[in-house]
Amino acid sequence: MSIEELARENVRRLTPYQSARRLGGNGDVWLNANEFPTAVTFELSQQTLNRYPECQPKAVIENYARYAGVKPEQVLVSRGADEGIELLIRAFCEPGKDAVLYCQPTYGMYSVSAETFGVACRNILALEDWQLDLQAISDNLDGVKVIFVCSPNNPTGQIINPQDIRTLLELTRGKALVVADEAYIEFCPQATLAGWLDEYPHLVVLRTLSKAFALAGLRCGFTLANQEVIDLLMKVIAPYPLSTPVADIAAQALAPQGINAMRERVAQILVERQYLVNALKDIPCVEQVFDSETNYILVRFTASSAVFKSLWDQGIILRDQNKQPSLSGCLRITVGTREESQRVIDALKAEKV
Repeated sequence: MSIEELARENVRRLTPYQSARRLGGNGDVWLNANEFPTAVTFELSQQTLNRYPECQPKAVIENYARYAGVKPEQVLVSRGADEGIELLIRAFCEPGKDAVLYCQPTYGMYSVSAETFGVACRNILALEDWQLDLQAISDNLDGVKVIFVCSPNNPTGQIINPQDIRTLLELTRGKALVVADEAYIEFCPQATLAGWLDEYPHLVVLRTLSKAFALAGLRCGFTLANQEVIDLLMKVIAPYPLSTPVADIAAQALAPQGINAMRERVAQILVERQYLVNALKDIPCVEQVFDSETNYILVRFTASSAVFKSLWDQGIILRDQNKQPSLSGCLRITVGTREESQRVIDALKAEKV
């Protein structure tokens, strides 16, 4: 029996998530991963690397709870929000029996994580405006244990109608978890659902330090939920999910000074986003620039594949969304520095339509 044959069948058939780094490229303008464009610096204060870290570092949990407006017992910290996705599926879904549900186009890790654990995927296409198709969701809830709703949605950039999410929460009481993925919520903080946790025991909110906190390389995410959910996730989480340096930096980033710095970065990105949007609308090869509440912009191009390759060859790396349902001709552009935006604008203006 070969090594391939020894592997689980669903893993043999699995198409892995194509992260920005996996896709490669030799660019010098990286606008494909929704990262903050410049590095922030921290001094490590914890040097006890001979000891294992806390499973849930107290300073990190308390600082994040204060920032998010929830209780410390409603917070779990993990290796990025991606680990939060996996923990929820592992804790709540029976392989070969239960299903997760999500609405495409959306973040690809929901399906990859479910398939990895042998959990079925219900893919409900979003409406034309990329809002939830509540009727189709309602018709497909049988056997569903976890529903993922990304808001603001990646890659489309818009907030999901909060009244629709409330309707979904009412539909799923006692039946399934509703997981609001708020990776980009710092760019539209008024849209958070964290304040709904007390009202809905089956609501879960995912967060990250990778975007507005400019710490994608730290791999630090948060799951906000009621204590009953957190206690179950604690049964399946790894013994030491955060290394001591990660916990040290995360606690600093979530201190008042770090949060103020994050908000200044958000204000900077919003200015740069508007500059890029305004410029894109006047470029001949651009068919449509979609509204965004995030640090990226979804754009539909004439001959998008040629545009993508042309910029790639010039060292400008964007994210191709052509294979996502309803996103034919679309590329996603992370909002970078003014210099990076200008490189994109100048390259696109030179394209022959």
